[in-house]
Amino acid sequence: MSEEKELEQELAQETEEDMADPVQQEEPSAQGQGQEDALAEEKEMTKEEAKAARKKAKAEKKDKSKEKIAELEDRVKRQMAEFENFRKRTEKEKTQMFETGARSVIEKILPVVDNFERGLQTVPEGGGTDGFVEGMNMVYKQLMTELEAIGVKAIEAVGTEFNPDFHNAVMQMESEEYESGTVAQELQKGYLYHDTVVRHSMVAVAE
Repeated sequence: MSEEKELEQELAQETEEDMADPVQQEEPSAQGQGQEDALAEEKEMTKEEAKAARKKAKAEKKDKSKEKIAELEDRVKRQMAEFENFRKRTEKEKTQMFETGARSVIEKILPVVDNFERGLQTVPEGGGTDGFVEGMNMVYKQLMTELEAIGVKAIEAVGTEFNPDFHNAVMQMESEEYESGTVAQELQKGYLYHDTVVRHSMVAVAE
């Protein structure tokens, strides 16, 4: 009886060991699975971090590109503004040079106009039918027409109030026709070129 009990005990012990083996085998498997999950999670986080880093780098590169484009646009605008100012300044200088040259030529022509007028004033009444006088009169009219076409015109004097901006008073005279301070006589015509005085009128002012 004792031997049978011993056999039963051994069988029972072996059965318990067999039942315990799967549990012992499962534990390492569960631990391995946990490690794999952790590695997978770490790998996934690394991918997300890499993706975020690439996105950040791309955004920084885009911002730098925008800054560079804005800088270039600003530089182009500045250069265009400088060129426009240069163009306007050059045109103004050219206009001033032309005006100065034109004034110089007009000043030289005015004495010729004066001589034409003095010569025509000496022609007696009715003497205008003479061919020479007619020719001189035609040349004078043509000269005055051309001067007027380029912006030259005579300054109004006799009968107007004395204005130092246009008139150069060289004497005063008694006048029953004009009030005091009014131009009573024009001794030499004055002329304007585009509303700028080329030569002041030489006048006598009524006392």
